[in-house]
Amino acid sequence: MISRKKLAKEYIKIINNYYPVSSRLLNQCLVRILTFNADRTTTNLYYLGIYYPAIIGDRLLEQQDIFRDAAENMGLVEVVFLNANRLVKDPLSKIKEQNFRFWLELCWIANEVN
Repeated sequence: MISRKKLAKEYIKIINNYYPVSSRLLNQCLVRILTFNADRTTTNLYYLGIYYPAIIGDRLLEQQDIFRDAAENMGLVEVVFLNANRLVKDPLSKIKEQNFRFWLELCWIANEVN
């Protein structure tokens, strides 16, 4: 079984090779593979999470069909777009306590300026 990190790198590689406009936007984002497993089934469903800075949100969401098609061709269930600025500033978020390193990566993405 391929690891989630390698799967995310392969996705980025596909976007970089075939979609140059989308590639420029994706290079400013954090891409993670998210796992969902329901209690009733033993299968894991894999989603693609794209954490983006608010400054490129509109341009990124214009390209969402490209991102979804590439993910679907790789066998991923869905692409989820998450605003990093909102996650970092959310007072109810537990990300900082649960995974400090990931929270720092989100802060870095949220403060990214073109």
